Amino acid sequence: MSSTALDPESADHAVDARLAPAKVNLALHVTGLRADGFHTIESLAVFTRFGDRIEAHRADEDRFIVSGRFAGLVPTDETNLILKARDALRRHADPKNAPAVAISLEKNLPVASGIGGGSSDAAAALRALASIWKLDIDEMELAQIGFSLGADLPMCLKAQPLLAHGAGETISTVAKFPALGLVMVNPGVTVATADVFRSLARRDNEVLPPLPDVIDFHSLLDWLEATRNDLEPAAETISPLIGKARAALLRADAAFARMSGSGATCFGLFETGNVAKRAAASIRARHPDWFVAATRSMASEVHEVEYA
Repeated sequence: MSSTALDPESADHAVDARLAPAKVNLALHVTGLRADGFHTIESLAVFTRFGDRIEAHRADEDRFIVSGRFAGLVPTDETNLILKARDALRRHADPKNAPAVAISLEKNLPVASGIGGGSSDAAAALRALASIWKLDIDEMELAQIGFSLGADLPMCLKAQPLLAHGAGETISTVAKFPALGLVMVNPGVTVATADVFRSLARRDNEVLPPLPDVIDFHSLLDWLEATRNDLEPAAETISPLIGKARAALLRADAAFARMSGSGATCFGLFETGNVAKRAAASIRARHPDWFVAATRSMASEVHEVEYA
């Protein structure tokens, strides 16, 4: 994720600006149900160069401002995950070390759409505030705070190609994973995650197969054909438009198409970014009221990192 560097000698109003990327679950297997109520999953996820934007700076009082295409759907009270993240980090740091901040969100991703928008926003806010408040906090502590807010937060804090296990809190990043050209499509419907999980026909599915030794576009496609999103059938029963979104991607010559997360956003994979852009233009022309975005995913960093 990108951010502005903070000069230790700069004024308190220096801005920390960060991308909150979309999270795309390329595969998602539901493998069980824990005693605490969380479902166990195995998921391969990537993060895109398109997403929301978070900016934060110190202020005389806490403020929260939302703009962007989907601003009208974002709550601005204490139910907002960004504000929950701010408050959780402030409690962890001790309020005297966490003075008032102004946070602004540019909401470019659809709300409740299966691409981790709210979780990614909160993760970006945690990192921005830790920087502004100059907190001595490590990755494990941030991940623990994140998981207390939602199962997707640890993944969104990492924001690079990864495998998630457990309820989503056990993560291993994937080395040498390439950037992918992709198109995200949302047909303008929201699907409640809880409703999708309640509608599952089965909760004890098999785990993901091992990833190929060498991951490129074609070996990844072969691997994906042996995987699923176990939430997709239930979500499509709730909202049949999901199937139409996936079909639109295949009609636009996606090499592979699937729903992400609990829906209703679907993604299509394309061999190059230019092919993805042409496909997005074609889908947008047929469905001008849908959310359609062509982008690229972020490639992995060099070393594999694990934390739980």
